[in-house]
Amino acid sequence: MESRAGLLILVSVVGLLAMPPAVEAQPTPRLYRIGLFHVGLDHVPPSLANLKKTLRALGYVEGKNLRPDWRNLPDEPAAHKTAADFVRDGVDLIVAFENHTVRAAKAATSTIPIVMVHVTDPVKDGFVRSLARPGGNVTGFAGLPDYPAKQLEIFTELLPGLRRVLLLIDPQDPVTPRQFAEVRQAAATLRLERVERHATDEADVRRVFTSLRPRDADGVFVVSPNLYLRFTSLIMTSALAKRLPVAWHQRHGAVEGALFSYGSDLAAVGVEAARYIDKILKGTPPDELPVQQFARFELIVNLKTAKALGITIPPAVLLRADEVIQ
Repeated sequence: MESRAGLLILVSVVGLLAMPPAVEAQPTPRLYRIGLFHVGLDHVPPSLANLKKTLRALGYVEGKNLRPDWRNLPDEPAAHKTAADFVRDGVDLIVAFENHTVRAAKAATSTIPIVMVHVTDPVKDGFVRSLARPGGNVTGFAGLPDYPAKQLEIFTELLPGLRRVLLLIDPQDPVTPRQFAEVRQAAATLRLERVERHATDEADVRRVFTSLRPRDADGVFVVSPNLYLRFTSLIMTSALAKRLPVAWHQRHGAVEGALFSYGSDLAAVGVEAARYIDKILKGTPPDELPVQQFARFELIVNLKTAKALGITIPPAVLLRADEVIQ
């Protein structure tokens, strides 16, 4: 009996040894929470689609290891409230598109990493100490520089009869003084008469165009980023109702009806922004990532708008255009 019992014990031990080891539990992937926000209800940032696509390619899957919170907002006060929400919710990183949201994010936190996208001049606007060494918790991309002198020059080439330019100015926009100084100088060089009108909100914009009389202006130029970021559609429809061509700063404005747009190719910035997000989430401090500037510009001409307004675009300008909207 003892030998039989010993045999049974031996068989049991051998059986246990032959069993496959228990499968180790796979660690749950970390869920990164990212807050993304932008001011301008009538459009989304041109780089947003590329940013999302590149994050997916880098292995970030919504609902699995990424929880993005995207907000498109009407104005800067809403941006400040949203930035406070992001901080309260404990997001791992904030993506701030354009100046309004960067100001809000910086006011809300000095510790959560901030990736800024499409800002005008991050050093002059006080977002970073320098491009090479941003310092603090902010880095990103200066992808929305304005070149009013070049834009006004192109305006005169497309519209040789341009003499009086309606300038839309928001005196409350912190960028206005710098932009307006360049516009004044460019207008003087091109011998353009400035028709200056102030506007800050939607009612102001409507009032400006309602008060315009025939021959008050030959074209429209928006000086302040606050206006062309928030009121693209309103400015476009109001100007076209007065049969006034509009110069614009971003491609989506030309698509919506501006005579042309000239500025940075903003869509491409999304790829690099996603790579910065990836590096920061993996441990790279923001102040070790220099602020990048994108120097590829594009000229978009809307031939459909030109025909509707009875404008003949010089062939030489059309040949220079990166895209012609028919």
